[in-house]
Amino acid sequence: MHALTRRTFLMRSSVACLGLALSAPENMVRGESAAVFDSHAGTSSRDRPLTLFLAGDVMTGRGVDQILPHPVDPRLHEAYVKRADTYVRLAEAKHGRIPTPVPYPYVWGEALDELARVRPDARIVNLETAVTTSNDWWRGKGIHYRMHPANVPVLTAADLDVCVLGNNHVMDWGHTGLRETLAVLRAAGLRTAGAGLDREEAAAPAVLETRTGRVLVFSYGTPDAGVPPAWAAGTNRPGVNLLPALDARGARQVIDAVRTHRHTGDRVVVSLHWGANWGYAIPPAQRDFAHRLVDAGAADVIHGHSSHHPKGIEVYRRRPILYGAGDLINDYEGIEGYEAFRSNLRLLYFPALDENGALLSLEMVPVQIRRFRLERAPEAAVHWLAEVLDRESRRFGTRVEVTPRGRLALRWNTP
Repeated sequence: MHALTRRTFLMRSSVACLGLALSAPENMVRGESAAVFDSHAGTSSRDRPLTLFLAGDVMTGRGVDQILPHPVDPRLHEAYVKRADTYVRLAEAKHGRIPTPVPYPYVWGEALDELARVRPDARIVNLETAVTTSNDWWRGKGIHYRMHPANVPVLTAADLDVCVLGNNHVMDWGHTGLRETLAVLRAAGLRTAGAGLDREEAAAPAVLETRTGRVLVFSYGTPDAGVPPAWAAGTNRPGVNLLPALDARGARQVIDAVRTHRHTGDRVVVSLHWGANWGYAIPPAQRDFAHRLVDAGAADVIHGHSSHHPKGIEVYRRRPILYGAGDLINDYEGIEGYEAFRSNLRLLYFPALDENGALLSLEMVPVQIRRFRLERAPEAAVHWLAEVLDRESRRFGTRVEVTPRGRLALRWNTP
């Protein structure tokens, strides 16, 4: 019997905790990249597509932390809500009781089935919470997310590879909280990018060795996404990898960093926490900035996030630009407002890239959150989301359609 890899062991044990049965990978169908490896049997590893799992904001702090086995002190410093477990009660009032404490795989729910089916080479999310018991909350900031360090198995339950941290919540509990966050994630075997103990560490990419070559993940946060300028990492100061502006100077900051670290054959993901939380409009500055990076050969994937709902997608020179990946996991379930965006609907993104970093396919799996758990979205919701994304992507020459198996596929014209 062959020894189980860490990924296989974690996936099997995580799904077993929920009593879910793992199904074999599906055969490849038009518009789906599920069986991409099987269709390349007998080829060298470098010739196989690189498949990524990308997701937007994973916010396992505050209310989500409270349903896990080791919740942190629930006291908050918000204007209206004073306890984190209030968000649990709001979600329960909407969809029913949550059987706390839940096992760590619980929040991932049916997303674990999709991860087992696709078997991506790298799993990358925007982790938007501090992982700390620090009480040094950042004054003057209205919202503070934290998760107890003992709850870090909620992240390894999905066998994540990279947590990008260049965002507006990783330092909610001060420099002490950031130091602990970095230590806890690294001790759990999770790579990080976008925050560090000094400027050099914050700017360094996460480096992944996959069977199809190296993947570099760079992470940046911008002031227009709520990242305080005071959070910028310094020569001897912990902080985030701040991108002050989406202009030529900012682009040069990213391009120079990529050129410093990139080797021949590497594929590069640039993860950007940018822009507003709501709305489908794509600011011209974002599009221009993304194009600058691609034109310079500094990005094979633009992984944008901050919006609480998915936004339009562009393919520029065969490089995907996700302007807003939307949230994946959070405690917003019982909060009212912005219902027109249907932010309970989330997407799992699975881009497949060739050996040069060009996009081969992009499959997206719609899920919804109920009782702080991801489950497959119903058929009507899948079609609604496809229509919205198709409408918003059409301006970029891309189209979104529903596949025969109820997933979404991106279509574009190759130049």
